[in-house]
Amino acid sequence: MRATGGRGGTTFSVLGEDLSITGDIRASADLHVDGTVEGDIACAQLVQGETSRIAGNVTADHARLAGTVRGSITARELVILKTARILGDVQYDALTIEQGAQVEGRFSHREGPADVSPLAAHATPELSVAS
Repeated sequence: MRATGGRGGTTFSVLGEDLSITGDIRASADLHVDGTVEGDIACAQLVQGETSRIAGNVTADHARLAGTVRGSITARELVILKTARILGDVQYDALTIEQGAQVEGRFSHREGPADVSPLAAHATPELSVAS
């Protein structure tokens, strides 16, 4: 499903709770996942619902995770909500983790011009813990 969002007419795609997808997903639009994905996801912005499961690597400019992810995550801005269960390494520029979230993996701040968007090239590492 594709819909028009409120941010200047940007579009987003929704994968409903009843959907199960096997294969990689690449989207230039924002993506909201409530279902199950077995494959890698690359998109501008990812919002993951609490019941969602992703078995694959996630690459997004902005990601807000609330479900289960089994795979590595690379994001410029990453929010891990208290219901999230992450099993994999996490690379980030800015990171927020709610109390109660579970992560089994290594955290690393992204470095080097190849990994950082032009807007974040001079940003300092940022970590905050939400209560």
